[in-house]
Amino acid sequence: MIDSQKTILVRITGRVQGVWYRGWTVDQAQARGLAGWVRNRADGSVEALFHGPAEEVADMVAACRQGPPAATVSDVRVEPSTEAPGAGFEQRATA
Repeated sequence: MIDSQKTILVRITGRVQGVWYRGWTVDQAQARGLAGWVRNRADGSVEALFHGPAEEVADMVAACRQGPPAATVSDVRVEPSTEAPGAGFEQRATA
């Protein structure tokens, strides 16, 4: 069975800046073969675009609810996206 591709935009809130959340997200997304990006937001949240097989994207969202050891995640909001993810997974500058 071939997985359908899925693209989502995720906003993570809590203690997620200054705890290696973006670097952890890059490592986790690359390990799952996902395309997209992650960046800090000026409001203290982290935002990420994930694209890939639906099962891997869902697994990544589940991982984001936990985050790296120093993070304290209070909420993960997910919405569908039509943004083109580009090739690979990258860390972007704060927006």
